[in-house]
Amino acid sequence: MPKLDNQTILLALAAAIVLAVLLQTIILLAMFVTMRKVINAIREEAASLRAAVMPVIYDAQELLASSRVSLAHSQELFVNSQKLLTDAQGFFTRVSPKIESTIGNVAEITRALQTQSAEMQSSTLEIMDRVRKQSDRIDAMVSKFLNTVDRAGGYVTNVVSAPVRQISGVLRSAKAIIESLRGSGVTR
Repeated sequence: MPKLDNQTILLALAAAIVLAVLLQTIILLAMFVTMRKVINAIREEAASLRAAVMPVIYDAQELLASSRVSLAHSQELFVNSQKLLTDAQGFFTRVSPKIESTIGNVAEITRALQTQSAEMQSSTLEIMDRVRKQSDRIDAMVSKFLNTVDRAGGYVTNVVSAPVRQISGVLRSAKAIIESLRGSGVTR
């Protein structure tokens, strides 16, 4: 077995260090390209989610505004009906000979109020159903976005941790080789 002199050992170490630095540069470049792709994919996903969610939010706001208007109208209708009933009682006391015809009119008004009340209740239920559906849809979209962000985070963690472990192994190997070479140089 030929003896290795210091110059040969230093040349071998220099070559090993150059290869390690070159490997590290390649790995870091690959990590950079991968991270860039992941970031662009996340940006595109966020933009598409924003484009999908914003119209739903605006629709929900309009639906809530229209339901508030409907409820205000129904309150006005109830207030007006109460005033009408009060006026009808005063009318009954003043006009006793025409009670029969007035009772018929009040019955018609009451039926109309019941019909309008039923329509308002139906409208309110329909509005609440639409609001519930829209909120369910928004919840599903937000859940999908958060799941995508979670998957992207896991992917980024895997992409970054694997090369770091490899580089750490290479550095430990280089350290072991250097310590081994130092140990063999001392015993000479």
